[in-house]
Amino acid sequence: MLTVDFDRLQLRPGDTLLDMGCGGGRHAFAALRRGANVIAFDADGGELKEVRATIGAMAEAGELTDAPANGGIGGGQVQGDALELPFPDDSIDRIVASEVLEHIWADERAISELVRVLKPGGRMAVTVPTRFPERVNWALDWHYNDTPGGHIRIYRQRDLENKLSRAGLWLRGSHHAHGLHSPYWWIRCAGGVNDPDRFLARKYHEMLVWQLMKNPKWLATLDRCLNPVLGKSLIIYTQKVQG
Repeated sequence: MLTVDFDRLQLRPGDTLLDMGCGGGRHAFAALRRGANVIAFDADGGELKEVRATIGAMAEAGELTDAPANGGIGGGQVQGDALELPFPDDSIDRIVASEVLEHIWADERAISELVRVLKPGGRMAVTVPTRFPERVNWALDWHYNDTPGGHIRIYRQRDLENKLSRAGLWLRGSHHAHGLHSPYWWIRCAGGVNDPDRFLARKYHEMLVWQLMKNPKWLATLDRCLNPVLGKSLIIYTQKVQG
């Protein structure tokens, strides 16, 4: 289940897309299926190893369409630091930075690096946890954020938009996603976020997996109705200022 809407990102076949902080690679896989040249970038080599294996399996199964050459840099899996991206200036057509900035102390430096490598006129989607659901999680269990690699800040939408604008990006719209996910994390945190096997948390998680696999219309409709109020993720679409 994707957080970023690739149609709103205006992703086209042949575009070079950087999935910064790719994690398990869900956006990278979806972009590959759309014919993009994808760079899966993460600090965790273990995550990238799994991403590489999945991409290899997708290729063997014939799921991927070869992206036409566009004169840009090639794809692949790259391990590195979000504060020092190993890519030339103005070299990336599209960027996804999904659920990453809330983990980074120097978030404005990370944003400036993303803007540096994005082509003029290129588009970037940034997603972070939505303020209200995140505040509930922090209140219910301090382990949710006060752990190595945990979330270190809660964003107000206008504050993040101001940071993106100051870095040289035009705002191109926003929305919320994953309305059904917020109650799951409240349940997890209420009983201890590190104990996901409790009955209620386990059953709710099974429902989310069923949504991911089947996504019946009634559940998709419920999710869309909940998104404006309970959406777990805030997604902001931007475009780099030209010249």
